[in-house]
Amino acid sequence: MSHPFQAENRFADGAQYIAGQLRPGTSGREHAVVDPATGDPVFTYELAGTADVDAAVEAAAQAFPGWAGATPGERSDAMHRFASVLAEQADAFADAESLQCGKPIKLSAEFDVPGTVDNASFFAGAARHLEGKSAGEYSGDHTSYIRREPIGVVGSIAPWNYPLQMAAWKVLPAIAAGNTIVLKPAELTPFTSLMFAQAATEAGIPDGVVNIVSGAGRDAGEHLVGHPDVAMTSFTGSTGVGKRVAEIATGTVKRLHLELGGKAPFVVFDDADLEAAVHGAVAGALINTGQDCTAATRAYVQRPLYDAFVAGVADLMATVRLGDPFDPATDLGPLISHTQRDRVAGFVERARSYATVVTGGEAPQGDLAKGAYYRPTLVTGATQDSEIVQSEIFGPVLVVLPFDSDDEGIALANDTPYGLAASAWSRDVYRTGRATREIKAGCVWVNDHIPILSEMPHGGYKASGFGKDMSAYSFEEYTQVKHVMFDNTAVVRKDWHRTVFGDR
Repeated sequence: MSHPFQAENRFADGAQYIAGQLRPGTSGREHAVVDPATGDPVFTYELAGTADVDAAVEAAAQAFPGWAGATPGERSDAMHRFASVLAEQADAFADAESLQCGKPIKLSAEFDVPGTVDNASFFAGAARHLEGKSAGEYSGDHTSYIRREPIGVVGSIAPWNYPLQMAAWKVLPAIAAGNTIVLKPAELTPFTSLMFAQAATEAGIPDGVVNIVSGAGRDAGEHLVGHPDVAMTSFTGSTGVGKRVAEIATGTVKRLHLELGGKAPFVVFDDADLEAAVHGAVAGALINTGQDCTAATRAYVQRPLYDAFVAGVADLMATVRLGDPFDPATDLGPLISHTQRDRVAGFVERARSYATVVTGGEAPQGDLAKGAYYRPTLVTGATQDSEIVQSEIFGPVLVVLPFDSDDEGIALANDTPYGLAASAWSRDVYRTGRATREIKAGCVWVNDHIPILSEMPHGGYKASGFGKDMSAYSFEEYTQVKHVMFDNTAVVRKDWHRTVFGDR
């Protein structure tokens, strides 16, 4: 398989980006980025060590006063230029994302990159709209108003499933609000995060505002979260690791934003458009090879449609084309690694003892055998409390269960520790309205599953974390709210002073 992106040339000076420059890591440990489609290494670099994290945080701290002091219009102009640079380099970003992740090029080129450019454009405008409550005399003798101020240096950790988009979701609201940032991408997928930071520099965003440390979570990640000069941590990843991040962050009482795991229910009522639901389930379950925390993983189908839905999903999954990620005809790429493929396969193999694997459930042979591929898999007959229903698999696996009453369908949807996303399928507006009210998730789609918008927030309930990415709501995460109060009376001795000394 040919690779149009040559990482060795692009990152010859190293895979750390600090104060506007690429530089090598100092951990003394090398890491190979592996093409998931072939299992072959495509780039080797030295991981970031604690000294690199310290240097990146120092660069961000030095850049903070100037960037925070820029006017909203100045930050907005720089971010508009940033969006333009990203758009100009769209093909290179798509190639890099597909190489390091194994994503089909049509997913990278038509979803990841355009979505990132749109995020940049949105936050370029949003930078000029950091609003607080209007001034007013709430006590009668004073005028109050609200300031929204940047927090300081943000230390963020992004996952490997959407490296480019997660870099954008972390960096853009933070810098739009006037913060500076140190981002640690997953060591498996550093390419597009580094390119994103380089694009920021090309756009004229000052050195040190956006820094990248490419290192392992156990040392670089934990050191970043615990760093005393980091004022906020934003983490996207598994719930288990999120708990560890929260534990470390409490040591310095940091602002914390967590977007964690998911096990999204896909609830199909008996009056739904069956064909639309089948297509939505296959697309929603298989996007990014199922490595998506909002992916449709648990389909609950009301019994009159259950058999037809299972048959339709099985037939449609059989048409999905696995292949070279750089072939425009490829629908499904490999999983991120052979380790992840084996993890997914383990869930399916264990399920064979208590459920039915209707289709898939195996790695392909032939030309694809070297890669981390796994066929689209449909499972039925599992019980609600089984591992394959309750645990996040993060692969191309959909489990389908029947339900009878609407009450039961909604109860089953909520029977999970997670609450990131869900969807409800029905022609009845009252049914879908009830589902949107009663399903405990940060996003509930109606008659669709997966679409996201820069203008709308993304974030979860329960064990899926707290806080919002994208949208103006993300500024709640990346700003401090300050109350300012002016006395209007010029009276020396205020009436309330009598509670401390003297009489009325």
